[in-house]
Amino acid sequence: MLSRLLIKNYALIDNLDIAFDKDLNVITGETGAGKSIVLGALGLILGQRAEGKYFFNQQKKCIVEGFFNIQSYTLKDFFNTHDLDYDDETVLRREISLEGKSRAFINDTPVTLSILKSLGEKLIDVHSQHATLEINNADFQLLVVDVMAQNQDLLTGYQLQFQVFKKHQRKLKTLQDDLDKAKADQDYFQFLFDELETANIIADEQELLENELNSLTHAEEIKKNLLSSNYLIANSEDAALIKLKEALNQLQSLEKYNPSIATFSERLKSCIIEIKDIADELDDLEQSTSFNELRANEINDRLSLLFALQKKHRVNNNEELLALQNDLSEKLNKILFADDDIQKLEIELEKINAELQLKAQKISSNRSKVIPAIEKHIINTLAQVGMNNAQLKIQHDVSTAHQFDQNGIDQIKFLFNANKGHQLNELNKVASGGELSRLMLSIKSLIAKKTALPTIIFDEIDTGVSGEVAGRVGNIMQQLAQDMQVITITHLPQMASKGNSHYFVHKEIKDDFTFTQIKKLNTEERIVEIAKMLSGENPKESALQNAKELLEN
Repeated sequence: MLSRLLIKNYALIDNLDIAFDKDLNVITGETGAGKSIVLGALGLILGQRAEGKYFFNQQKKCIVEGFFNIQSYTLKDFFNTHDLDYDDETVLRREISLEGKSRAFINDTPVTLSILKSLGEKLIDVHSQHATLEINNADFQLLVVDVMAQNQDLLTGYQLQFQVFKKHQRKLKTLQDDLDKAKADQDYFQFLFDELETANIIADEQELLENELNSLTHAEEIKKNLLSSNYLIANSEDAALIKLKEALNQLQSLEKYNPSIATFSERLKSCIIEIKDIADELDDLEQSTSFNELRANEINDRLSLLFALQKKHRVNNNEELLALQNDLSEKLNKILFADDDIQKLEIELEKINAELQLKAQKISSNRSKVIPAIEKHIINTLAQVGMNNAQLKIQHDVSTAHQFDQNGIDQIKFLFNANKGHQLNELNKVASGGELSRLMLSIKSLIAKKTALPTIIFDEIDTGVSGEVAGRVGNIMQQLAQDMQVITITHLPQMASKGNSHYFVHKEIKDDFTFTQIKKLNTEERIVEIAKMLSGENPKESALQNAKELLEN
């Protein structure tokens, strides 16, 4: 419910702070006093377009805040979905700059205008003579029937399963499309895979082959240098080993004079052994080194194959070729087993489809049973509010087997005509604004006890009705307000007397400026205001007494 509305710097409003009650709130005031301005400001926090030219003071920004008690509205999922802080008392705020730029907030968190509008629609339901009402919406009409059929739990379970069904359908189509494409490419994939598998690729093979080929290509140079190195180390007249051995003999001859020299002798002896080993290994390597033309050709052929495969597949090395081979293997396996996956999914879809059909038929049966009672109640209520000749027919079409959507197998359409003898038609084609408002009042009074509804605002729903009928409309609003908050703007005293709270909109002039003000009236002030509505600006005692009786009744 809307507990408080704060308006700053909007049209003729400088600063208004209005606290509303939880039941029936009536707003009255002379034409042009500013009742529509209050609704316009409220529309800003419901996501309507804002224009800077409607500012009271062109030097300040406009701020509108609405405080809502949302404890019974089950809106936590909405807040979680949009990453908003939830609070049982939620504040919607709109700020509009002088340039017309606006910012929107929910509980002090900045939000887009679409999110503000989406939440606002769940909190406030405005009905005016010229508004396009939700009653024209097929989803709302279906909701009315489902509320009366008590289908909520059954429909929730159905819709969750329907989402799974649609998800499986999308997955099945993807699998079938992928399989069709894969089968078209299967022969090509197999050829590429066989080519790579036959190549018997090894991850580090290329580097090893390139090193071996490099050695074979330079075998003569390697052999020559190895011989030269071995000669200088061990075989020449001035070979390193010969000189080192001479040095060792010199040191050993001195050990008897200085024992510490033995340490150097031992270290030099180790070096001689190590260098001799090097010389022997160099000799072995030289003996084994030769140019093998056949092996060189084999390596060149192998490297040419690897380079050709890498170029063909636009990769840089063998590791990437092996990754491609694995990918091709997976694709071929998927093709081989895809039929099994598709068959399993088709069986699962058939099972879910059968379950959905049973649930949809149950939902449809429940809807069918309550439709006559809904029609009867609405027609009777319309008669009470002065529409004695109104006709309402709920057209219920049931789809054939396997043709269902998220709402089941039913199509619901409200057909209406306010005039006797005229053909029934869709609401937006035959109903006036006032007729739609009274029709909505009849519907909301029917479903209010069975579901939590947002605050409903009726803007001059009594236009064109007599005093007696206005009293009946007021009675229905009183009944409706037992289960939800109702705010109504009215010009009729019979309607105004029905409210639990009465707000009077009026203009004041101060320092040559005109202000719109709103005041909650006490009992004595209500009597005077209703008397004025009955007889004029200066009501006589009879009018005051009549107003008092209206309030007492």
